[in-house]
Amino acid sequence: MKPSNIGGQAVMEGIMMRHKDKYAVAVRRPDKEIEIKVEDYKCTFGRAGFLKWPIIRGVVSFVDGLVVGTKCLMYSAEIAGDEEDEKEAAKNAALSEEELSAKKAKEAKQFQWLLYITVAISIIFSIAAFMLLPYALASLLRRIGASEFGVTVAEAFVKLALFLGYMFLISRMKDIQRTFMYHGAEHKCINCVEHGLPLTVENVMASSRQHKRCGTSFLFLVMLVSICLHFVFVLVPVYWVRLFGRLLMVPVVSGISFEIIQWAGRTDTKFADMMSKPGLAMQKLTTKEPTADMVEVAIKAVEAVFDWKDYLKREFDWVDPEENNGEEHADI
Repeated sequence: MKPSNIGGQAVMEGIMMRHKDKYAVAVRRPDKEIEIKVEDYKCTFGRAGFLKWPIIRGVVSFVDGLVVGTKCLMYSAEIAGDEEDEKEAAKNAALSEEELSAKKAKEAKQFQWLLYITVAISIIFSIAAFMLLPYALASLLRRIGASEFGVTVAEAFVKLALFLGYMFLISRMKDIQRTFMYHGAEHKCINCVEHGLPLTVENVMASSRQHKRCGTSFLFLVMLVSICLHFVFVLVPVYWVRLFGRLLMVPVVSGISFEIIQWAGRTDTKFADMMSKPGLAMQKLTTKEPTADMVEVAIKAVEAVFDWKDYLKREFDWVDPEENNGEEHADI
């Protein structure tokens, strides 16, 4: 059985799903209706062939995922929030068609800049908090005579403690818990289809909320890969070279982690299952059991970009009851 290659993320009161060259955002509006937006996927870095090389494609996918994910998150926040207030509606109504078009173009440009600034800040914060800070803190052990090897071991524990602590704390926030419920709905939808079941609310609710290709598993794997690779710097004599060497290793770490998680996602061996267990355990923090109405939103997002019926027919020889009933009716 081939993996569906569909993936996504939770957004505010909704789900983003991506498959091949399209992605869709489905959001539950304040009036309880589901808003769906489908767009063509365009790689931030272009279509050059070398971007698909091993390791490099992992870096591209990581940064591109941040850009698309942040864009969808900002869009969902707008849709899930309050409706356009009366003053803003009155201002827009007073504008001519040309003025309204110019205003929208300006807002779109501002949105694009805000998007890139947000992604850049996210990357800088992540690198500083989970790559550079652990080493800086662990280096304090030199004051009591610790060797560079001992400092690197301590760095590993500090890094894991910071990451796990961060995940635990945000999982306790009320608003984030709803997002994690949508995260669970996303996983359940993908698991439902990849296990050969029709995409219904009942089948999705009964499916697992853990998945090997999850972003949580990827981040945890980044932590583990970085711990292993940072032992390379044990023999480097200069502190600042060791520190910034870790910074330069970030693309390599993310690239290797991407290759491992992609391999684990399409492999059913016991070794792959063993490698996936730490990430799956982490997902107990970042996914929660969704409600039926959340699952409905997730299903809409999947169906907007992925023909799950065709997938089930090809991979599981599934027979669509609707088509079968239609044939029987025609025979009669």
